[in-house]
Amino acid sequence: MRFINFQLIAYPELPEDFVQTHKSNWVTADPKLFDPARVGLLYNNAVDLLVAAAESGYDAVGVNEHHNTGYAMTPSPNLLAAQLVRETSDVAVCVLGNTLVQYNPPVRVAEEFAMLDVMSGGRLIAGFPNGTPMDTAYSYGINPSELRDRYREANELITRAWAADEPFEFNGRFTQLRYANPIPSPLQKPRPPIWIPGSGAVETWDFCCDNDYLYAYMSVSGYYKAQHITEGYWDRVRAKGIEPNPFRGAFAVFLAAADSYAEAKEKYGPAAEYFFNRAFHVAPEFGNPPGIISEATLRKMFELSGVSDEELWDFSAPGFDELVEKSFVIAGSYDSVGEQLEALARRTNVGNLVTVTSYGNMPKDVADAHTREVGAKVLPQIRGLFEDEWEHRWWPEAAGLPAHVRNAQVKEAVR
Repeated sequence: MRFINFQLIAYPELPEDFVQTHKSNWVTADPKLFDPARVGLLYNNAVDLLVAAAESGYDAVGVNEHHNTGYAMTPSPNLLAAQLVRETSDVAVCVLGNTLVQYNPPVRVAEEFAMLDVMSGGRLIAGFPNGTPMDTAYSYGINPSELRDRYREANELITRAWAADEPFEFNGRFTQLRYANPIPSPLQKPRPPIWIPGSGAVETWDFCCDNDYLYAYMSVSGYYKAQHITEGYWDRVRAKGIEPNPFRGAFAVFLAAADSYAEAKEKYGPAAEYFFNRAFHVAPEFGNPPGIISEATLRKMFELSGVSDEELWDFSAPGFDELVEKSFVIAGSYDSVGEQLEALARRTNVGNLVTVTSYGNMPKDVADAHTREVGAKVLPQIRGLFEDEWEHRWWPEAAGLPAHVRNAQVKEAVR
């Protein structure tokens, strides 16, 4: 089992009546609400918290990309990752990811990810998300009906660039390059492991299977909504004759762990309620613009979930107890959270857990302590799960090695 500590940098000072007075905290978020000096502090705090995770038993630290939002203020995750590769020495750096269709030309992703990989000594996990409709269609104005085609073409260009040993021409529908020649190339050969964050599209499942990429279910919708999605993915894996290796899947979970459930609720309940009931306020109409979802995926979504589109985008609950009941947050004593995580991992057959231990308006000192306590008291309970049965082929080989060993290997490779 591998554990990735993940930062969603939400603005922590939205007004109490935000949901009643503002349409959405994504796409149309009011920029006057976000003080630049406060945001700058939040970025530095996020790096500090991820470094604390790297020191506390997590296998990787992670960031992602979103736009026009106060829910996850990370328009350039590579800037944060560049700091993390310098501030950490032996954990993987997981960028989930660069939204390929938003880079023009997308070879830029090949260049920047290669920079991060060589700077880190080969510790990069490269995320290739399709991107949310809020980011792609509404914030960047990309035609929803073109997104899949743009995405596949961008993936082809990037992976060809990483494999090429000389300049080449690329003549695609959306990108034409006389000289595709990204320098440097990644340290990892033939390329860094590629993870595909997704939320249940059949096409994404097929894309992961056909390219041997890892599928990461990164919704904040909780286990009860997500179990059908993971079941659908593994059904697709088996239908294609591929072994259901748990390490080809990842799952995101919000945690609240303490000596008891009551203590977890007292310490982390307000931050969880703030995140789900205020910061993650998204207007339903931004969720699925016409053309972004294929008929096959739409049919599968309703078949698997049995809920309406508006319900799929409803992540609110009256209070912390209801958030836990809906499985948006896994909470309880350290032993209880460990047991729940093991049960979740076994039921979803997932060998990588993306853990969120800092969220909403949680103060930095509280988040730091929580992150370290989960690393020390929860993760060891299920550390070896799946390790004796399956090989993890979607993880940087250099991650987990002591810095002096990894540096020696890099020097030898250079010679």
